[in-house]
Amino acid sequence: MNVDGEEDDEISENNKQEGDVDLNHPPTLKTLIQVYKEAFLDGDEKTVSDIEAIIGVVENEKNDLAQKVSELLADIASGKDKFLRLKADFDNFRKRFERDRFTLTSDVQGEVIESLLPLVDNFERAKQQIKTETEKEKKIDTSYQGIYKQFVEIMRSLRVAVIGTVGKPFDPSLHEAIARDESQEYKEGIIIQEFRRGFVLGDRLLRPATVKVSAGPGPKKAPPSTEKSNEQPTTSTGSDTSSATNR
Repeated sequence: MNVDGEEDDEISENNKQEGDVDLNHPPTLKTLIQVYKEAFLDGDEKTVSDIEAIIGVVENEKNDLAQKVSELLADIASGKDKFLRLKADFDNFRKRFERDRFTLTSDVQGEVIESLLPLVDNFERAKQQIKTETEKEKKIDTSYQGIYKQFVEIMRSLRVAVIGTVGKPFDPSLHEAIARDESQEYKEGIIIQEFRRGFVLGDRLLRPATVKVSAGPGPKKAPPSTEKSNEQPTTSTGSDTSSATNR
């Protein structure tokens, strides 16, 4: 007896009949087909039956694998669809959050600025009414104007802009007309005077400008008449004279 078992393996290989098929370790498909052809031509029914059994097993495994692949593809498609929906929902949430945050910030900023607009009116009113005479008054006015300039710069940095008025067409979305008057300088519908400034914050109206609007040049006045009256004074007749004499 060979200790290494080489002799037993050799005997085992020799005892195998040519064309036998090992169901536990099936050969490759190409070899299987070749053996099947030879067994079929030789009339080896056992080999043909074994090969057909292997083909049946392979067919079943193929069907099982096809079913699993189909299920995996369906799961992948479903997962991809869920991922796309989740991504779209997240994008919409992010956009809505940014929009709401911007709206909230704009609303708070607008409310604060609106509460400061009366200060602008007071500064403008004081600028028009104060007449400086002494050096002390001039220094106070210069200091006051410096503060107002800083305030205006801050408002401008916050995107606050003054609404144009005089010489501009009247816009009901920006202007509030409280008077109309005839004007030889401006045609109808053009603003001719500003009573109170209006302001916008970006695209948001903070306060409309209060204005007077031109009603057009109006009807032309007729020039004064230069014709002299053609009527003659009435004179007394002879009968009237004699009548008065007889009295």
